[in-house]
Amino acid sequence: MTAPAVTAAPIAARKPREDALPELLLRVGRYRDDGCDLFAACLTCPLPRCRYDVAGGARTMLNEVRDDEIRRLRLDGGVAVDEIARRFRVSRRTVFRVLQRGARPAAATRNGAKR
Repeated sequence: MTAPAVTAAPIAARKPREDALPELLLRVGRYRDDGCDLFAACLTCPLPRCRYDVAGGARTMLNEVRDDEIRRLRLDGGVAVDEIARRFRVSRRTVFRVLQRGARPAAATRNGAKR
């Protein structure tokens, strides 16, 4: 006696998983790409990572870009701290904090690493 053969449903007929990647859901037309308050569509977003995947969200990502520019202006360009603070609309203390952190990843200092 042989067991009945089990056949898989064709890929097009399968129901996609609820947690499937958006790229897979696009194939069957079930993904609504609503984006967020920064960009209209997730799949065409220019950010390197989703704002919801980063601790601190979009503000943290934007601050990292700002901090890199502050370091570049001060260390490479020799721009005065007062001028940098004025350009970025931050306090002198913020500029000094950014410079003190240096090139260390911001996540390392936020997660309790000693300075």
